[in-house]
Amino acid sequence: MRLTDFWERMDEVFGSVYAKSWARDFVLPTIGCTVLQAIDKGVETKEIWRAVCASTDVPTVLR
Repeated sequence: MRLTDFWERMDEVFGSVYAKSWARDFVLPTIGCTVLQAIDKGVETKEIWRAVCASTDVPTVLR
């Protein structure tokens, strides 16, 4: 999954403003860091998206 696709999904689920805040502040239990930290560490965006979905009960496939 491209990074732009990941952010489009985040915006769709949380809204564009809250998505960035959530990504900065919420620690994903399955990864052990925030979305932004995971991106900086080079974690695959597909894995990050799955962790977001698991933490928020959002389906992995949208639309």
